[in-house]
Amino acid sequence: MQRIADGDNIEEDKSTLLITCDQVVVYEDAVREKPSSVEEAREYIRGYSKGHTATVSSVAVTNIKTGVRKGGVDRVEIYFNEIPEETIEKLIEEGMVLKVAGALLIEHPLMLSCVKEVVGTTDSVMGLPKELTEKLIKEVLAST
Repeated sequence: MQRIADGDNIEEDKSTLLITCDQVVVYEDAVREKPSSVEEAREYIRGYSKGHTATVSSVAVTNIKTGVRKGGVDRVEIYFNEIPEETIEKLIEEGMVLKVAGALLIEHPLMLSCVKEVVGTTDSVMGLPKELTEKLIKEVLAST
């Protein structure tokens, strides 16, 4: 990996870390990214009703100065109660479900009663697994 040239903004004794992450939703062995249409978002959310899905989040932490990089993956299972059609339509009308992987927003107030169980952490479902990220930061800093 090519290192970024040292500049005036990077002190000699300090590390600059780059943290990147991405997430997909896995439903019945299919990988779901952001829905491409309202219809696809509606189909995704209807599918979760009385069922389950999983999020898979990947995180990479890179020390810009040394080039040391560590990465990891976190998976969370989400089980649902019935998701009423009215809830689905309100979520779609608000539009945020069109901007997230799998049209999945378990932290949305309309969805709280629809979530039966989360096996894992909500921060991971929201896109950045805190525990994994902290672990990777510590590993990268210990490697320098």
